[in-house]
Amino acid sequence: MSVESSPSFLMRSLNAIERVGNKLPDPAMIFLIAMLTVWVLSYVFSLMTFDAIDPRTGEAIVINNLLSGDSLAGFLSGMVKTFTGFAPLGVVLVAMLGVGVAEHSGFINAGLKLMLKVTPQALLTPSIILIAIVSHTATDAGYVLVIPLAGIIFYAMGRHPIAGIAAAFAGVSGGFGANFIPSGIDPLLQSFTQTGAQIIQPGMEINPLNNWFFTSASSLFIILLGWYITDKIIEPRLQSTKVETSDDDELPTFDDLTSKDRKSFFIASGVMILGLVLLFLAASYEDSPLRSPDGALTNFSAPLMQSIVPLIFLLFIIPGAVFGYISGNFKTSKDLVDAMSKSMNSMAYYIVMAFFCALFVSAFNQSNIGALMAIEGAEVLKAAQLPAWLTIVGIVLLTGLVNLFVGSSSAKWGLLAPIFVPMLMQLGISPDLTQAAYRVGDSTSNIITPLMPYFPLVVVYCQRYVKSTGIGTLISIMLPYSIALMVGWTIFLLVYWMLGIPLGLQASYTYPG
Repeated sequence: MSVESSPSFLMRSLNAIERVGNKLPDPAMIFLIAMLTVWVLSYVFSLMTFDAIDPRTGEAIVINNLLSGDSLAGFLSGMVKTFTGFAPLGVVLVAMLGVGVAEHSGFINAGLKLMLKVTPQALLTPSIILIAIVSHTATDAGYVLVIPLAGIIFYAMGRHPIAGIAAAFAGVSGGFGANFIPSGIDPLLQSFTQTGAQIIQPGMEINPLNNWFFTSASSLFIILLGWYITDKIIEPRLQSTKVETSDDDELPTFDDLTSKDRKSFFIASGVMILGLVLLFLAASYEDSPLRSPDGALTNFSAPLMQSIVPLIFLLFIIPGAVFGYISGNFKTSKDLVDAMSKSMNSMAYYIVMAFFCALFVSAFNQSNIGALMAIEGAEVLKAAQLPAWLTIVGIVLLTGLVNLFVGSSSAKWGLLAPIFVPMLMQLGISPDLTQAAYRVGDSTSNIITPLMPYFPLVVVYCQRYVKSTGIGTLISIMLPYSIALMVGWTIFLLVYWMLGIPLGLQASYTYPG
């Protein structure tokens, strides 16, 4: 194949994936079918015995039969709790209540217009990806804020909004393992890594920021890679896709702000800044109730981290309401409530999908099939006795494969760390490097699996502009990012390691190797 024909071949392949994917049932029905499939598989596998040992319990993996009388009774009695306890549902709805007020009052619209006046269009894509990566610090905020706003910003700049959504999704989810700023995921992964390392060296301690240098460098790599893919591959492919916004969508245009709107925006922004300053002051002193018992702010146990979504709600609804009343867009309290209602109307389809997604995720976790897949795959890789660098590649690939079915980063690493960390320590590879390889694999397939809890939400964001968007459409758009990240980021990790650059902060001991 000639070099000239490669792009057209890529486009034809992606279009074929889109066509096949969009012939699949509705996403809600896919989750229902997947749940029923898990039920059947759980029955079949429950009749078998497995030698795989669960490192968390030290006992052999047992597949739970979800078709037993007790399991079916538990499914029915717990259905409501399973749905209402589905973590992404509450995150999305609470955040969108506040964001909806800020959007429909005109506050976000005004801010985007002012921002677009000072942002060079050539740097729009890398700026979006950078913000998306940094949003990891605020847990799931990127999914409910950065991704939809990226679509609005691209639309206002005369670019295709789905390209903006794709770029942000790649940064938020595909680049999940990268960040300039330490976040709650660092100590969470470190705890499992340390437990695995202590199998070989009891008493060994791992620094929670043992990958910080690598994740910081990776951020720059992902920004550059995502920039190229968005501008050179994704957006050209979307040129023939017509944008179809509804009359209810209040999207920004290039018309100038009125003096009244400008004044309202600066007053509302002042209120938001004041709120952030007060939050900073409240969290700054050592005994702050916003800190965890050990005084940290970024641990998941810290009330500040657990309050991210309510804080998003407050930091948008308050300035949004201030802007609405000062600008005259809100006359009464009913206008504010109507704005919240409009944001919930746009979430109706997602709520339906979340219902079936919650049931599937719960069934998959209860069956133990995901744990069996992860442990058996790790044992196969261990038995292969590959060279060190090839083992690192194997960890990335295996993690990426398991990630298609098991979404929780901590759950996967809880299963894999007790196998991979001591195994590679005996090959002279530090726990830091093993964890870094896991983070690469855990990130790169996030953006192509419909089983990732926020994937249906991104489909809904895309449908705001192209009503026919389905799972196949989104997978075909995100596949170039996923492949490029899997290959490029793995090579980046290997080169980084071979150059002897520290991966992050280390404890006071000497790593093997």
